[in-house]
Amino acid sequence: MRIRWHGHACFEIDGSVQVVTDPHDGKSIGIAPPKAKADLVLVSHDHFDHNCARLVKKQDARVLSTPIMTVEQGVRVEGLEASHDEVGGAKRGKIVMFRFELDGMSFCHLGDLGHDLDDATIEKISPVDVLFVPVGDVFTIGPDAAKRIIDRIAPKVAVPMHYRTQGLSLSIKPVQDFLALCGKDQVVKVGNEVDFTPEDLPEAGTEVWLFSP
Repeated sequence: MRIRWHGHACFEIDGSVQVVTDPHDGKSIGIAPPKAKADLVLVSHDHFDHNCARLVKKQDARVLSTPIMTVEQGVRVEGLEASHDEVGGAKRGKIVMFRFELDGMSFCHLGDLGHDLDDATIEKISPVDVLFVPVGDVFTIGPDAAKRIIDRIAPKVAVPMHYRTQGLSLSIKPVQDFLALCGKDQVVKVGNEVDFTPEDLPEAGTEVWLFSP
């Protein structure tokens, strides 16, 4: 299994099927466009920095962008509705968080989540091996809420996303604000991509995999 980061909230999960989450077009937010081709594209919401499915989908790819429970090419997917803000979507609308299972492993991408999660939603997400969580504040939850959600879901791996990087034109917080809340031995720098098997994941506790552009 391989995870490659294409900046912002866009990840490529490459196993027996290629899954890409929240693809951006690059130029609209000041960073390089994703270079990936997906069998399955998961779009959390219809904002320009998350919805450029045309750039990454293969000819027969399936694009999911609504709350749904389905199986696509052997990938079990559940879309859970949430809000892009702390007032039920009144400011920025709704999003879809996608939990999916690929090659015996479970993943959840929280999209542009803008609020804490209730117990019922935590239960639907858990257990999960790899959790992609926004930490940049302003348009999503910030470091404190991200850490609370990670502690409650207790994934084997938490991947921070949607934070300020070099060139990014969005005014959001850097990842260091989130990392300051984590234990130093908890953070693993994995570069731009990481290859792993289920046996490589921690047996107890949560590792934070820090990707770099």
